[in-house]
Amino acid sequence: MKAPPPQASHGGMQGCILVLGGARSGKSRFAEGLFSAWPTPWTYLATCQPHDGEMTARIATHRARRGKGWHTVEEPLDLPRALDAAATNPVLVDCLTLWLTNLMLAERDIGQVTRDLLSALGRRAGPTVLVSNEVGQGIVPDNALARRFRDEAGVLHQAIAREAARVVFVVAGLPMEMK
Repeated sequence: MKAPPPQASHGGMQGCILVLGGARSGKSRFAEGLFSAWPTPWTYLATCQPHDGEMTARIATHRARRGKGWHTVEEPLDLPRALDAAATNPVLVDCLTLWLTNLMLAERDIGQVTRDLLSALGRRAGPTVLVSNEVGQGIVPDNALARRFRDEAGVLHQAIAREAARVVFVVAGLPMEMK
């Protein structure tokens, strides 16, 4: 079943779509497909930092797949500022779990930056799609940092899902509407 088109006229959290899924689930491709309902230019907020050759290749693959109409902004830490700067442009944030990793490694206050992100999403005048990895369905990690990451990701997802207009879970390339 094809997902209903997003509401193009809504901004703020009413224009927010959270797309969750596992690694290689098709969540980014699904999220990118939502943008055909909105006029260009589209802003792609990339949170990934290319620390090695494999990650650099992944970034290149994502860029090539997106094609024309996209303006890429690399922002590993300050998503609220980048969302404000995007003004009314439709925005795709890919991905929140990489952003969370960057924040944790930079020893930022995750509770505060989550509140800042929610405030920025509430101020948005254009539609926003947030992509994130669902990491809480596996085994309990064997180290404290991985457990903290899993827990922080779960809290972040819950906070956004409560306020977002739509939440979609993607498995094997198939979207399931959660909200």
